[in-house]
Amino acid sequence: MQSKASTVQQYLDELPDDRRLQISQIRELILSHLPNGYVETMNWGMISYEIPLDIYPDTYNKKPLLYAALASQKRHMAVYLSGVYCDKRLKQKFENDYQASGKKLDMGKSCVRFTKIENLPLDVIGEAIAAVEVEDFIRHCQAQHRK
Repeated sequence: MQSKASTVQQYLDELPDDRRLQISQIRELILSHLPNGYVETMNWGMISYEIPLDIYPDTYNKKPLLYAALASQKRHMAVYLSGVYCDKRLKQKFENDYQASGKKLDMGKSCVRFTKIENLPLDVIGEAIAAVEVEDFIRHCQAQHRK
């Protein structure tokens, strides 16, 4: 389900009450752990946390570098963690910490799917959001695109 909302508030307003509450709680978690330099915006039909083009314009697709995102899909909600996805060490740590939490991990390449906020280890999500500074994410993306 991609939203046509142009602002985060519009996105939240179009969600059913239960989803709005949960997405809002995860949003606050992300904002409280987000390293300086990333900005919150609406992009790709979801709440996105990215590096603006005025900081790093040299992207392969001429769009801001997506660091993380938050979305309400048809059958689940999802937190997208590009910072974890692009670093094998961070991904392994994330998976180990998630498993140690006792919660069941439902993860694609970068998306962690959940149906209720209670199913997420919020400390592990917060740590993953805080893990990669803007400069490090840019360097990693540059290295990946050179390959």
